[in-house]
This record gives sequence, structure tokens and C-alpha cells, in this order.
Amino acid sequence: MDLLRQLRHVRRHWWVALVTVMVALGISAFLTVRAQPRYVASVTFFVTTPNSGVTDAYQGGLFLQQRVKSYADLLSSDRLAQSVVAETPVGLTADEVQRRVSTSTETGTVLLRASVTDTDQTRALRVTETLANKFVELVQKVETTPEGKAPIKIEVVSGPRVSANPVSPQPVRNLALGGVIGLILGVGLAILRGVADVRLRDAAGLQRATGSALLGEIPFEANARSAPLIVGDAANSARAEAVRKLRTNLRFVDVHEPARVIAVTSALQGEGKTTLSCNLAIALAEAGWRVLLVDADLRRPKVDDYLGLDAGVGLTDVLVGDVKVGDVVQRWGDKSLLVLPSGSAPPNPSELLGSKAMSDLLLALRESADIVIIDTAPLLAVTDGVVVAVQADGALLVTQQGRTSRTQVAAAARSLHSVSVRLLGCVLNMAKVAKAEAYQYEAYRVVASTTGASVPADRAASGRHSETITGVNGVADHTQELTRLPR
Repeated sequence: MDLLRQLRHVRRHWWVALVTVMVALGISAFLTVRAQPRYVASVTFFVTTPNSGVTDAYQGGLFLQQRVKSYADLLSSDRLAQSVVAETPVGLTADEVQRRVSTSTETGTVLLRASVTDTDQTRALRVTETLANKFVELVQKVETTPEGKAPIKIEVVSGPRVSANPVSPQPVRNLALGGVIGLILGVGLAILRGVADVRLRDAAGLQRATGSALLGEIPFEANARSAPLIVGDAANSARAEAVRKLRTNLRFVDVHEPARVIAVTSALQGEGKTTLSCNLAIALAEAGWRVLLVDADLRRPKVDDYLGLDAGVGLTDVLVGDVKVGDVVQRWGDKSLLVLPSGSAPPNPSELLGSKAMSDLLLALRESADIVIIDTAPLLAVTDGVVVAVQADGALLVTQQGRTSRTQVAAAARSLHSVSVRLLGCVLNMAKVAKAEAYQYEAYRVVASTTGASVPADRAASGRHSETITGVNGVADHTQELTRLPR
């Protein structure tokens, strides 16, 4: 995994790192408050030996530096600790005295430092004083030869003294250390969470899972639930502009073999495919195309709810031969958009959608409209979506960001490829758009509205192309054309 992807995981799960840092700081603060203050008493010894000249002084210095290392161990020995306890009854055992004593030496010198750390300031000083006295006596006793001579002399040159302020706990250091540890753990947990998260979080992941091109990213808007269609005030939103970009990309996916019948589907229910189908049809109609929107999700139809149409009679009734398609197609708004609702709920949706009647109907609709948008059922729930997609010119796979897993999207794409369905591309729905991009669009929209900008070039071009198709087909009124379709 590259560094950039790890940084994306951290940015996506920043709250994990933040919570971990806060917890670590809280633990550090709690331990700091509960910890007992500790004081340090210290004493410094100077080790020397008699000499009679420069050569003797040099050799004696080397000798003493080696001896000082041994004396450091002697300061924390059992024998010395027992002597201290016997001399000064401070309520500590010999083992407890040993644990409180620490030693240090300075390289190249004959200085030896002993420190006693204790929660009681007075006791630390008393133990250090006794330790200094008993240590000098012990060295003299150990180093004295049978002739009564001692080649080593130890003197106290500093201390004993005790610190006026406790050496621990140190609030600033503890909090800083806790924050650093929390940050490291938080970043690690954020990366781990990102690696373990199998849901699709970005456009690149969607492209890898489907193996197809990304045709659009529809940004998430909080008011889309109450106003799902890109009409009225929503027509100037970033979501509406994203749908128009999708319209442009979709029309130029394959210039030599344009898709005129497009099945819009998704891996799971609730990913916004119906909303996208309606908005894409509206955007195409705004550009001057003659669009027919078909609700082929016969199990859970929603197109009529979004568009406010009567769905009592529709596609199902046409397929069973009860009505003609021209009698149930409804015009929506003042645009060149016709809608064929789902109609009655059938007992066998898959068989009905895969029948010859459905194939004949799509063939007739293809000749009566510039573009046919078909809203189908989710691919992983039922087989209806695949059945419809096989009969279309191509399929558009819609995926909601952060909801569907990579495995589910890949399985949906495989279900289309397995029956040789032409996957035109994929759309990342309800995507989180960077604030900078949203700001740029809003700034551009405000400037365009104040300067009286003209119709976008892609819409104007689409309108001219629509006029060309109208001239070729020779269809003046598509409503009348649909009325003449055979049963």
C-alpha cells in the first residue's frame, strides 16, 4: 500500500486518531494526578589514590577509573543496604533500600554519584546520608590490605542534598508523551480501519472494482431527500451540474456506437439509481433530446413517486397486452420527456421483462425517442436488472459512496459481463466532494448568474444534435408516434 493511500485512510478516519489522542491525554492526566510525588536525594564521591609522581598519577588514574565501575555496583549491594537499615531505622527493608538507590559515573573521571528516590523527602535525605557514611566505611574495609594500608581514598565532594521540588510526576512531559503515543496509535488505528473497510470510499476504488470508466460523481446534498429532482432551485446546485456532466460523458462514451437505450441499475437497493434515472432523463430533455423514461423496476417502482405521476397503468399492462403503449405514456413537465410508469404489480416480473413483448416494445421505443432511460431492479437482489440490461444498448452502474462494498460492486459488474452486457460506465452517487471544488462551482455559478451567462455549450450542442435526429426520423410529434406502436 502506498503512502498516498495511507494518508487518505488517515484523512477519512481522522476522528479515530482524534479520539485516540484524547483518550491517551486523559489517561496521562489521570495517572499524573494519581501519582505520588517523588523526591531525589543525591551525593557525589571523589575516588583517589596516593601517588609519588606524574607516571604514578597517570597509572593511578587508570586504576581508579576501573575501580569506580566496581564501586557503582557496591553502592546497590545487599551488604551496604543492610548496613543502612541497621544504622537508620526508616521503615524500609534492605530490598526496598536497594530499589531506591541508583548510581552514575562520568566517563574519564573518578566521580561517582549515588541517588535515592523516595516519596518521602525527609526519608530520602536520611537514607542518602547514612548511605554515604556506610559506603566510605565499606570501601575502606574492603580495600585495606593485611598490612593496614588502603590504596583507595573516597571523599564526599557534593551533598547529601535533596531536591526541593518533586522530580515526578512531570505533568508537561507526561501529557506530551501521552499525546505523541496517542497520535501514533491513532494514526495506526485509522490506517487499520481504512484497510479493513471494504466499502467503496472513492472513485478510484469504484473503477477498479467494476473495470469500467467513471462517468460521473454526484455530490451528496442534505436537501436531496426532500427535493430529489434537479428542478427549481435545485437546478442550480452542484448536484445538478454533476448530472449534466454525466449527460455529456454518457453521450460521448462511444461516438461511433452511441447508446440509445440505457439501463440504469445498481448492486443494492437504496443507492439512488431511481433518482439518478429521473435526473438524467430531465437533464437530457433540457438539452433538447426526446427522452423516454421507463420504470422497469416492477417489484419496487419509485419513478411515479418522484415525478408525481399516476402509476396505475403502465409497463406491465403494455407487456400483457391490455393497453397500447401510447395510451399509458405520460408527458412530464414542459420538456420533451415522456414517462412510462411500471403499472400493475405482476406475479412474475423476471419472465415478463425477458419476454418477446418486452423486446418488441424496446425496439419500438428506440425508433420513437432519441434516448430511452430504463430504471431497473438492483442486480444482486433479483435477476430483473440483468434481464433488462441484456436488451438495452448498455448499462450504467450506480454505486453509493460508503455504503456498498467492493465485493458487492464487483459481483454486480460480473453479473453484467457474464451475459455480455455492455457496461457503459459507473457513477459514484452521494459522493463527498472537497470543499474547494464546491466553492469553485458556487463562485462560478454566482459570477455566471450576475453576468448573464448564456446556455452551456454542451446543452446547445446537444440541442442541435437533437434537431438533426428529428429531421432524419421525420417524427414531428413523438406522442402520436407512440400511439401507433403495435401491441
